Amino acid sequence: MGWFAKKVQTEAAGTSVAEQMAAAFQASQAGDYETALSIWGPLAQQGVPRAQNNVGACFAEGLGVERDPALAIKWLTLAAENGDPAGQRNLAAAYFKGEGVEENAAKASELYRASAAQGDAAAQDMLSWMLLEGEIISPDFVESKRLAELAAAQGNAASMTRLGLIYHNALGVERDPVQAVTWWDKAAARGDADAQAMLGAAYHLGAGVARDPVSALMWLLRGQYGGSQLATPFIDPVRASMNDYDKERAKKLAEMPLPEPVS
Repeated sequence: MGWFAKKVQTEAAGTSVAEQMAAAFQASQAGDYETALSIWGPLAQQGVPRAQNNVGACFAEGLGVERDPALAIKWLTLAAENGDPAGQRNLAAAYFKGEGVEENAAKASELYRASAAQGDAAAQDMLSWMLLEGEIISPDFVESKRLAELAAAQGNAASMTRLGLIYHNALGVERDPVQAVTWWDKAAARGDADAQAMLGAAYHLGAGVARDPVSALMWLLRGQYGGSQLATPFIDPVRASMNDYDKERAKKLAEMPLPEPVS
């Protein structure tokens, strides 16, 4: 332990758990996981669930310590058993991927449900995806949509994209191209590459929104830059319908930083 981490740990002894957690979070945000762990470690030993999760996450990712999947599972299990939603979600991810523990999709879904019930947006998003895919657990389009709406209300872009897909493909709802575009627009503004690609396709096809080749190419290029394979089939057809000036304008728009999304 470095001298600064020791100093922080000593100073933390006389402060509340909330103040110690805040100091550790600040250190972790600055990339100083040694200091963060010097605070989280003792708190985890004392049974603070979120500290247990954070220690487990550090062992899982190798942040400030050597990566150790077995120790990650130990601490994440304690956090999950103590009711921490982040611990439940992170332990679910470990079971889902088979990292540090035998792969168990059923156990993962149970933990995601527990975390989602406590309002964890990332767990709500993952469970929504599982229910929509229907390969790991029985499909339930209505519940998938409900969970996606809850996660989207907390700013989860992936769930916004999924809601667009639900309305586009009429999965448990009436097909509604306008609603699909509305959700893709929200997610695209938050940088979701698949939403950007689908929004671009909608502008190209005039589905749920007026046709606009410049907007179409701009969003398709953003999606492609972000790694979405969904953009690829549409880019050449859109370009073929445009003059050189508009193609260049769309490219410049695609390279500009995204404005802050409107809630």
